[in-house]
Parts: sequence; structure tokens; C-alpha cells
Amino acid sequence: MAQHKSKHELDEQIEANLKRVYQKTLEEEIPDRFLDLLEKLKEQDAQNDQ
Repeated sequence: MAQHKSKHELDEQIEANLKRVYQKTLEEEIPDRFLDLLEKLKEQDAQNDQ
């Protein structure tokens, strides 16, 4: 017989899993192509400010 979890326990498990996924996403490195794009945008802003 399967053991049933309460709604509160399920909510806590979902919350913990979402936090884990979010933390992993925060720890991912930014791809080089995005860094290159950001650098180009900064250069454009600097030129526009002159």
C-alpha cells in the first residue's frame, strides 16, 4: 500500500526542488556568446555617451 503524503509535505518537497533547480541555474556560467554581446552593448553605450 502506497504511503500518502500530506499536502503540506508535498508543498515542502516541491518548494525544496524548485529552490534546488533555481540555485543550480544561478551557479551556471554565462555562455561566452552572451558575454560577447554584453561587451558590445557596453561599447555602444560608451560611444553614445561621448
